[in-house]
Amino acid sequence: MLKKSKTGSDGFISRHPVLANFIVIVLVAFLGIWIVYLCLQLFTKHGSSDVVPSVENMSYTQAVMKLHDNGFRVDIRDSIYKEDMKPGFVVEQFPRPGAHVKPGRKIFLYINAVHPKEVVIDDDNNPREDALRGFSFRQGMARLEELGFKNVRVVKILGDNDCIVKIIANGKVVKKRDKTPVNARLVVEVYDGRLGSLRDSLQNAEYLQYATEELASQQEEEIRDEEPEPQQRIEDDPEPDDPEPVFVQ
Repeated sequence: MLKKSKTGSDGFISRHPVLANFIVIVLVAFLGIWIVYLCLQLFTKHGSSDVVPSVENMSYTQAVMKLHDNGFRVDIRDSIYKEDMKPGFVVEQFPRPGAHVKPGRKIFLYINAVHPKEVVIDDDNNPREDALRGFSFRQGMARLEELGFKNVRVVKILGDNDCIVKIIANGKVVKKRDKTPVNARLVVEVYDGRLGSLRDSLQNAEYLQYATEELASQQEEEIRDEEPEPQQRIEDDPEPDDPEPVFVQ
């Protein structure tokens, strides 16, 4: 009977199956890592970079053409409104000009809007009421600043607290739920808190006037009582003498 001869590798695998499987796993894992590394080098372009050109203060069309010519992609991140810049021009970009980035990276642009942004000053569900009416002056101004209003003028009127009366935007009273452009000229009418003190002052003035009149009246009466009464001289008329009787013969 002929015996089959076994090679050295077959003998090693048969004698050490666990160790052989471990070596195979390690080799496969190393091969996989090497393939992944090559793919990353290929797709991420490791080691190569491009400089981001400046496209700020350029029109949207010009900015896109320039970025595409340099191999970059473009994405509009947001639109904001600035009065000192033409509509449709690039306000800001990210990454910043001069930054070193991967070739083909996406550049985010912020474009100046054609129309100013409109916001709701008071979102309470009472559209017939004036916006921010009854809010304290500090709360109302903080709200307007948060929404981005810059052109705000405060007019104080006589009142007993510091609450807002109404808000006027470009000559029109703003109601709740109304949309207002952030570049509108606002006039905020607010109470000055002097009504209470003025009312007290008026009451004090009336009381002072009343007290002064009463004091003057009392002084006049005292003076009148102290004056002596004029003495009236009554001269009695002399009684006429009885005429002597005349006898007629």
